[in-house]
Amino acid sequence: MSDVVIEPATFEDLDELSVLLVELFSEESDFRPNKDKQLHALRLIFEQPNRGRVFVLRQDRTIVGMINLLFTISTAEGGFVLLLEDLVIHKTFQGKGYGSLLLEHAIAFAKQKNFLRITLLTDRPELRSQHFFKRHGFFESNMLPMRLLISPDQGRSEITL
Repeated sequence: MSDVVIEPATFEDLDELSVLLVELFSEESDFRPNKDKQLHALRLIFEQPNRGRVFVLRQDRTIVGMINLLFTISTAEGGFVLLLEDLVIHKTFQGKGYGSLLLEHAIAFAKQKNFLRITLLTDRPELRSQHFFKRHGFFESNMLPMRLLISPDQGRSEITL
């Protein structure tokens, strides 16, 4: 692996990151790619670093992968936890260990910042990704993920509580 670096993503990386997310969501059965939505969500994270972190893996200064970690609080764990929202490696760079490097970086980040758990969702039929995460210490939960999709009002981008 020549000249590989993992670092926080920047606003200048937004377009390349949205392309990676479109690639990811094209393969996941629950989601549909929408570059505008992906750009909007990434901006929301970048604008408020207390929401999460996006790390990129660069090879020779080219982004080949990303991992997106969102911060939340678990009453079960009694503290801060991470939601691993996205881990994607560009198709032409898969199978070279880059996914493992990004995931190991995320785990080290979680430990360094005293997060208590990392949770993720993976497609049920995608056994390859399940085996990948299990190799890194993740295990299946007895919890069943469920969703309620709520359509936001047109033009409304921020939540006010």
